Formats: sequence, structure tokens, C-alpha cells
Amino acid sequence: MSVDKVFEALASLARRRILAYLSEANLTAGEIAKRFEMSQPAVSKHLSVLENAGLVWRKKEGQYVTYGLRQDTLQSTVSGYLREVCPPSRALRKESRAIAEQKETSTDHQ
Repeated sequence: MSVDKVFEALASLARRRILAYLSEANLTAGEIAKRFEMSQPAVSKHLSVLENAGLVWRKKEGQYVTYGLRQDTLQSTVSGYLREVCPPSRALRKESRAIAEQKETSTDHQ
């Protein structure tokens, strides 16, 4: 799984909406397609992009294919990216920890 693939997949509003639907329930491709004004092949293409990015899984059940969200992949990719892109937050977290420790120390001595 690459960060680039994840963010390319998230660039599409339709794919973000598909992820939102899958965040609450596993759905078949047909159930997903019913919620969009696009063809079944177009929805399948979006699902393929999401699967290739590691954001969804699929399972063939008889004649149907069920899809579900890989929550851990989405969360770890986005949080990892933010940690890399937002290193200034490290200093802020360190300062915040120091403030909390000072408060704890001052209340312990009272």
C-alpha cells in the first residue's frame, strides 16, 4: 500500500462517499451502485481503485461480491502522513506535556 495510492483514491468525491457507506456496513457492489447516479461499471471502477489502495476488501459470495472498509489502513495512512507533514506539532505536544507535568507537580506539592 502506498500513501500516493491512498490519497489518489481519496481525491474522488464518489470514492469518499463509497467509503462513508462502507464505514457502517459491508455492501455488495449492487447495493453501492443503487446509492449513486452512475453505472454499475463506473462504481466497480471506483471500488477497484479503493481496493488497489488497500482501503477496502472484497469477498466473493456466490454471484455477489461484498465490500468492506479497511479502517486500519485509512487511519494509519492519514495519521502517518500527518506526522510526517506536521512535525511542528511535535514541539507543541512536547510543550503541552511539560505544562501538564508542571501542573501535576504543583498540585502534588499543595
